[in-house]
Amino acid sequence: MSISAALQTGVSALLANSTKVGNISDNIANANTDGYRRTFSQMVTTTAGGTGGNYSTGVRTAFGADITSDGTLRATGRQNDLAINGPGFFVVSKNPNETLQSNFMLTRAGSFVPDEKGNLRNAAGLYLAGFPYDMNGDLGSVDRNSYVDLKTVNVAEVSITGSPTTTIGVSGNLPSQETGVATPGGAFLSSAEFYSPLGAASRMQFSWQPSATANQWQLTVSDDQGLDFGQVTAEFHDSGALAGAPLAYSGATSLAPAPAGFAFDPATGMATVTINNGTTPQVIEVNLGAPDTFDGMTQFSGDYSPLDVDSDGSLASRMVRTEYNDRGDIFGVFDNGDRRPLFNTPLAVLTNPNAMQALDGNAYRATQSSGPVSLGTAGEGGTGGITPGTLETSNVEITEELTDLIKTQRAYSSSAKIVTTVDEMLDETMRLKR
Repeated sequence: MSISAALQTGVSALLANSTKVGNISDNIANANTDGYRRTFSQMVTTTAGGTGGNYSTGVRTAFGADITSDGTLRATGRQNDLAINGPGFFVVSKNPNETLQSNFMLTRAGSFVPDEKGNLRNAAGLYLAGFPYDMNGDLGSVDRNSYVDLKTVNVAEVSITGSPTTTIGVSGNLPSQETGVATPGGAFLSSAEFYSPLGAASRMQFSWQPSATANQWQLTVSDDQGLDFGQVTAEFHDSGALAGAPLAYSGATSLAPAPAGFAFDPATGMATVTINNGTTPQVIEVNLGAPDTFDGMTQFSGDYSPLDVDSDGSLASRMVRTEYNDRGDIFGVFDNGDRRPLFNTPLAVLTNPNAMQALDGNAYRATQSSGPVSLGTAGEGGTGGITPGTLETSNVEITEELTDLIKTQRAYSSSAKIVTTVDEMLDETMRLKR
């Protein structure tokens, strides 16, 4: 090796070690950056070919990133802080509801907070993306091999318009000993809540009056203002295998002024109640239980059992808070007690995450070397789970970085010595002609 080649070797060592110091500096500077992944420089020899064969001409650095190693989780208590425990990355974008595929990125930094419009974004200003649920709580068919079906996760206050009640099922027990006496006692009262087409709550009253005839009751259905819709007589079996079940219904009478009304089907035990609460009256079917079945009302000796009501419809309400689970589902909790899924946050997985391209804001972009992105459900198929109320710290081990810094500084100083030594040798060569 010539003197000039030795000088080039020393210079290459200075450059390589200075590059490595730069990586170490980045790691130390980001030791407290949530979700940060350490980078490193590996020393690689360089060679050149000649008449005598290949020989070393110095050293260079090969960049690497330790993206697959997880950091530790720390609890924050903030509901929008999300950490990934295992493989996977959050999908984020610079702009809300991004439509350009190339503008989506991946990150492990899950410190999300709502902006002024309720869109979740992290400390780097990147917006969290997810699959939206429809009003029925279904995701439908989504493309998990691209970002096309993703929307920005929004947790702004959401209102439910409410839906009208169409069916009410009632069940309960009537005390048989209260019937068949000369002077029956007072009626047994219960009520069921129902919702109007405008989402307002009202109550339907049920008055069960025991009869002087054994095993016979007169039911009066009314509203919460005392307006009677209608009446029907219910008779129950008193013996045999069907003892306690309805035997027959009779004497159905509508008592409400039109357009309100009351009708009854004795074959099914189904009452049809028409309520005058709008331009188009609301119709509700009330199921008391078909004859010879135990699905609805029964009559056995003992205490009166208040009605067990099963009805559809919902009250108009607004969202009061959000909740998260480890599958990435984000739920809205409403002031009427409803809990509805809003979004599912998928986790992106790749074959070789360490080969992704690093971007500003502690984010990454998939490359040809990293493999294509697949959007999996958290906690399924080898994908990590999501832990709400926590953040993942960086995977930098500060003591290891400081040790590498000392070693690299020593290597840099030694490389500088090569340069100064070669300089002295060149100086001696220059003196030969004097």
